[in-house]
Amino acid sequence: MSKGFASTNRVALIAVGLFAGFAALGARLVWLHVFSREELLGSIAKARQQLIVEEARRGDILDARGGVLATSRSMIVLGVDPSALRPQDESKWSRLAELIGMPEAELERIFRTKYARTKAEVAAAETGGLKLPRIGSPAEPEPAVDAAGDEEESKGPRLIQYAKLKENIPDTLYDQIEKLGIKGLVADRVYRRVYPSNQLASHIIGYVNREQQPVAGMEAYADFYLRGQRGWRVGERDGRGRELAQFGSRQVDRADGYNVMLSIDAAVQDIVEQELAYIGTRFQPLKATIIVSDPKTGFILGLGNYPTFNLNEFNQVPKDEAQRMRNVAVADIYEPGSVFKIVAASGALEEGLTRPNEVFDCAIDKLTYASRSLGTESVLKLPAEDHHMGNLTVAEIIAHSSNKGAAQLGMRLGEEKLYQYARAFGFGRTHGFPVGGEVGGILRPWKDWNRVDITRIPMGHTIAATALQMHQAMSVIANDGVLMRPQVIRGITDATGARVFAYDGVEVGRAVSAQTARTMAAMLMAVATKAGTAPEAAIAGFEVAGKTGTTQKLVEEPTANGGKKLVYSKKHHVASFVGFFPATNPRVVISVIVDDADAHAPGGVAYGKSVAAPSFKKIGEKLIPILSIRAPSTSVRANALAANVGREKR
Repeated sequence: MSKGFASTNRVALIAVGLFAGFAALGARLVWLHVFSREELLGSIAKARQQLIVEEARRGDILDARGGVLATSRSMIVLGVDPSALRPQDESKWSRLAELIGMPEAELERIFRTKYARTKAEVAAAETGGLKLPRIGSPAEPEPAVDAAGDEEESKGPRLIQYAKLKENIPDTLYDQIEKLGIKGLVADRVYRRVYPSNQLASHIIGYVNREQQPVAGMEAYADFYLRGQRGWRVGERDGRGRELAQFGSRQVDRADGYNVMLSIDAAVQDIVEQELAYIGTRFQPLKATIIVSDPKTGFILGLGNYPTFNLNEFNQVPKDEAQRMRNVAVADIYEPGSVFKIVAASGALEEGLTRPNEVFDCAIDKLTYASRSLGTESVLKLPAEDHHMGNLTVAEIIAHSSNKGAAQLGMRLGEEKLYQYARAFGFGRTHGFPVGGEVGGILRPWKDWNRVDITRIPMGHTIAATALQMHQAMSVIANDGVLMRPQVIRGITDATGARVFAYDGVEVGRAVSAQTARTMAAMLMAVATKAGTAPEAAIAGFEVAGKTGTTQKLVEEPTANGGKKLVYSKKHHVASFVGFFPATNPRVVISVIVDDADAHAPGGVAYGKSVAAPSFKKIGEKLIPILSIRAPSTSVRANALAANVGREKR
């Protein structure tokens, strides 16, 4: 029976069709949710699940007053998903290109390239058979190539879901980019290391490379504290790679790095580096080092080298100038010269083998020496003097820097004792300085000395030391005879400024008694007077104690048989002045060491008095207000000067 369109047969046919459709759908659902459940869940998890890593912020490096020497700035890496761009945003592209500093044509090529080129297309383009627009940005000059295997490539071009536009975009600039409202832009927050003061304390701070990995200096040494711990979370993403926050499961919060507070005072460091810049311009030396420290604690207040480099431009230092990045204060050695005379004099005084006013004949050329340590007796030639000197007291030997006088003091001590005192003053071993590749210098065991070494070592020849070792040796005199470990870290703090760990001064050992050290300090005060070798180091209103050094450098010279030998040069010197003030209550020890400045030095010879001592004075004068250094009372100075260190009436 027919009732128009709604006949019984048609109704039955439609019903059967609907039933078959729902049955097929149900069967498919059963297949997907029951039989293929595990396989599909694994596939979905692989496609949608992701481990999202949140980088920790690297801690700051601070100076002693809390000033920032190294910090991590939040930056944005800007990218784009070309397939998510909207036609209505095209009018904003030119403004975006302007903001990120990219040519508009380049930006448009990246935005309009939605598929990566296959290997076959790239090969054809290289042979000239196919020319396609370049994919990427100036930061990514290589064309985007489908990196999938041959099986994936056979499925057709791969959709580009991300292309980098620009790195290191500051937050202020990104705020302007966000206001454009361009859909499809992708922003990732990263941290980049910056050094606000550029080259200041560069050899102490060190740097991290472009991958944010520590390479040198405090950045590498204190990396355990600075780096922090990355956070992570397990989440899911949609087909466009966007995170689906509602499906997040596990999460570990990041832990930002601790801050490292140095003993370096930025104001002191700036004074040091300004003076090094002056030395570099005025004398054009091969290299130079200046160190300032607190003798009572061993903490370094300032340490700089010439030449230096900008920490923010470490990768721009030419390979042939890589030595600029060396911390020569601890990594390079030199013969300390006359400054080392404080060791022989201190040892002889400590052992009771002499007294400040004992007179020595400093005009003789030879002296019979009976070695108690080696069990030998021989006539030794004494070292030459720059000027003729007659009879001198021990105090005058120091004030006039007599080589023959120092040799006789060393001979009084003997090889074994002289070696022991040199070690006690910190020579021939490392001090555990945390940065810069510290070396221990050269101080051979006394049993290996040559016959004449007992006359040369007391004047600072045939041994080698770092600038820091010589600085610490003078600090022994300033610290009542105790050798301190040189330190540069004051403490570790968290992000709130709370102290996590504090460092204190560390005593290495006593080199001489407090009385011997004070006697030496009183004798060293004469050096910076008109009667001494360095009146140029005198600071008005203060008593200065110190010692000059002018060391001939060993250079190679050809021999008659075509070989080479090392000889002491009369044209190449290391000039130094190492001292402290106020002499009777030392607040700072200052070392100035200048290598090979002869070509531009007065008279063509780089003497410690003319090249290094004036810098000591200038630095000292500038430190007085910064460190609130006060001169001792007149009575205290008078008592020190009245010490029995002068010439006996004869």
